[in-house]
Amino acid sequence: MRRAAHHPSRRSFLDATGAMVALGLTAGCDAHAGRPDRSDAAASAAATPATPATPAAAQDPAPAPSVPATGRYQAGVTLPQPAQRNLLAVVADVPAAVAVGPLLADLGRTVRALTAGTDPRLLGLPPGDLTVTVGVGPRLVRAAGPSLPGAADLPRFSRERIAPRARGGDLLVQICAGDALLPAVAATALLDAAGDRLRERWRQSGHRGANIPVSPATRSQGAVTAPRNLLGFVDGIVGPHTAAARDRHLWLAGPAPVAGGTIAVLRRMELDLPRFAALSVAEQEAVFGRRRAGGAPLSGGTIASDPDLGAKTPDGRYLVPADAHVRRANANAVGAGLMLRRSYSIDDPAPGLLFVSFQNDLRTFTRTLTRMDDSDALLGFTTATAAATFLILPGFDERRPLGSSLFR
Repeated sequence: MRRAAHHPSRRSFLDATGAMVALGLTAGCDAHAGRPDRSDAAASAAATPATPATPAAAQDPAPAPSVPATGRYQAGVTLPQPAQRNLLAVVADVPAAVAVGPLLADLGRTVRALTAGTDPRLLGLPPGDLTVTVGVGPRLVRAAGPSLPGAADLPRFSRERIAPRARGGDLLVQICAGDALLPAVAATALLDAAGDRLRERWRQSGHRGANIPVSPATRSQGAVTAPRNLLGFVDGIVGPHTAAARDRHLWLAGPAPVAGGTIAVLRRMELDLPRFAALSVAEQEAVFGRRRAGGAPLSGGTIASDPDLGAKTPDGRYLVPADAHVRRANANAVGAGLMLRRSYSIDDPAPGLLFVSFQNDLRTFTRTLTRMDDSDALLGFTTATAAATFLILPGFDERRPLGSSLFR
């Protein structure tokens, strides 16, 4: 694969990863709400008095349960739940002379080998809950069918400072794992499988904050959790959390070549943390329209309660301010569907957020952001530095290679 000039070589990238291991610099956040993290439990057990010192390898926690790579849908969208703590998104271009079908089939085979733990390029690391999610950009979708979902480019919005190479792209490879080492190692294996058939545009690593319980498991849905972001607020509370809601808002039902896929939007945003931190807690809560500590809407209730946008104080002021984020982005107020968000906090190239949303209609995102663009208080603290949209391909298996419903 031909790498962008500003990215290091694969060898230097792996060397840097090894240096991080030596220094013990790993990112992490709670993987399961309401119960201790596996690594915390393992550390506690290792620290039991009168236990002799053991080699470091013996103290490693058991790998997280594996997530099937094959099936009706690709992994890494709704599975696992909660989402893994670490993400690496790689956006690349496909040269015009490259046959897209064989490229995707090769990537799919590599995904299956990586998640099964049989690819030697894992360097002995157990795959655990590793997932790889692959999407194709509008140019490739239009080549397969100009009227297909995913053929439209992402429009431009205000508060953007996006370099040409950080806008758009032909291919998305989203890699998620509980183990902080796995995304970089898996990315190296996938890029090696692609060779010169891909040209990287940009990549972004991120991590999720501690998961906060939103609602317990019911007959129609599993337990719902959401992480805190760098601004200290719970992020991604509202979404299509039941199977029925996902059928309505998330998964593409057709046409047949895209059934089982979805539309992804990626936006990397810098956050003005000093200016936000200078606000009082009450002012910060007014920006979001939610309580910072528990996530409940300012109109009252619990974190799972729908905001009451008509509720007012005795003197006639809205409890949820007119420019609060939960009001401006409210799906009913926008007149659009729900988005499933699996956003990650970032600290490079600047503190911020990698916003990742999945929906079965790009207009769900564009209508929401257009309304937010008008007067959302939260956007005053953000600057977008990268943006792209992709058709997340339908699920695949050994008989149905990745992307085979669209590309030969």
